[in-house]
Amino acid sequence: MDGFLNVLKPPGMTSSDVVVTVRRGLARGTRVGHGGTLDPDAAGVLPVCVGRATRLFDYFIDKEKEYLAELTLGVVTDTQDATGRVLEVREVCITEAQLRAACARLTGDIVQVPPAYSAIKRGGVRLYELARRGEAPEAEGRPVRVEALDCLGPAGYNRYRMRVICRKGVYVRTLMHDLGALLGCGGHMSFLLRTRAGAFDIARASTLEEIAQTGAAPLLKPLDAPLQHLSAVRLDRTHTHAVRNGNPVPAPEGLNPGTVVRVYLEDAFAGIGEVGDQGQLRFRAMLLV
Repeated sequence: MDGFLNVLKPPGMTSSDVVVTVRRGLARGTRVGHGGTLDPDAAGVLPVCVGRATRLFDYFIDKEKEYLAELTLGVVTDTQDATGRVLEVREVCITEAQLRAACARLTGDIVQVPPAYSAIKRGGVRLYELARRGEAPEAEGRPVRVEALDCLGPAGYNRYRMRVICRKGVYVRTLMHDLGALLGCGGHMSFLLRTRAGAFDIARASTLEEIAQTGAAPLLKPLDAPLQHLSAVRLDRTHTHAVRNGNPVPAPEGLNPGTVVRVYLEDAFAGIGEVGDQGQLRFRAMLLV
């Protein structure tokens, strides 16, 4: 059994909990992994790789992700979300126009300092473990890409609905924290729903209850489903021996060295290849068995 599950992760579970739950319904020894961690209290789209799909993680994980978040202004927490300890409570005197202006400053290529309560490692130890011991150093800033950060309107007293489209590595709760800091009143993320992760969107996601009821097999997406952003190369049967042995084959003309492509042997998805300097197409992930 090989393919991808588009799982609607509920709040209150870790992404690893979802993997364990899915694995229980599969044959013993089936490899299962998730593509992009969601915080335990967050909900939404969680791609789950089953079988040979686990070999394709690196080729779809850096695609755009889209979120609906709630920003609560005037309250700063140590985790930058609603689960943390309140550090400060401040007066809020801002307009929606000021909020939209602050959003513009956090859109595009920015440098973001990840939260202390995160899975990033420092000296081999995750920051959240250090934070719980009261000894977490501040993480170093790193470049990330925020494609869009939009205010969708008020959601209650000092609360706003926000839409975020971003690339790999962005912490949405840090975006909400930084918005509050820019506005001078502080803030935190009080709700998060991931609505899209690359080719996986919430409209076609399945709950864990649905997966348990129908079984995973009818819900699996094909191995190449989330990889349509890569160009396709189709090889005929004369390349069968080389492909099945993982040997390089001549690359089609017009592809630059370093280009990563989907490779098909006749109609079968064979894996991921990369064009070398000598015009050879070498496999980076071979899926045929």
